[in-house]
Amino acid sequence: MKTSTRVFARGLAGVLMALALGASAGGAQGLADYDYDELTFRGIGFELGYIFPEKVEDALQYGMRFDLGYLGPGVRILPRVGYFSSSMTRSEVMKLENRVAELVFDQNPLAPLPSLDLGVIDWSAVTVGVDGQFVWRVPFGVLTYLGGGVAAHFQNGSGEAIDGTFVEDLLDSTVAGFNVHAGLEYPLSSLVRVFGDARYEFLGDLRFGALRGGIQMMIGGAAPGEVRP
Repeated sequence: MKTSTRVFARGLAGVLMALALGASAGGAQGLADYDYDELTFRGIGFELGYIFPEKVEDALQYGMRFDLGYLGPGVRILPRVGYFSSSMTRSEVMKLENRVAELVFDQNPLAPLPSLDLGVIDWSAVTVGVDGQFVWRVPFGVLTYLGGGVAAHFQNGSGEAIDGTFVEDLLDSTVAGFNVHAGLEYPLSSLVRVFGDARYEFLGDLRFGALRGGIQMMIGGAAPGEVRP
């Protein structure tokens, strides 16, 4: 799984570089001269994705994003929330079992090293964050974006063998993280647009790639350069 994650990270880095070169070449940046005096709520998007973590099993991720429009020329701000639920990989559970056994042994070195079976450990996380995206238009009315974001991740671990123990307390945590991402967006109409992106998340000692897509319902009007020619 770690190998596939490294491949995903290298692939995303290549996409980011290619899109950045396209942007610097001036490929129809219809949003380059646009600027809001104030951010304003313009729409809400619903997304479904798939994540590829290093320490838990691959899983579906559900989320929403809130379009606040443009902070500066071509720079869009989107707060977001997300949720996923999965299980720790067996290798990670074994590492945790060994750590707990060693801790018990350190407290009572005269006793034999205990053998533990923590069973299945479920792992879930709620994410609350904000993305900033540099947006520009390419041919056929497609919007392209490069971005990064910061977020708080509220993680929760649970399992029949660990519920109510210090092991569960260790797994329950709130960590800060950040991401890099690249994507495409297409306005089906003035009120509806579809989007999809690839991103890489960094949070504590957990890192993962993700692919996601969704649909956004627009409430405010489109910015100059967003409308299909």
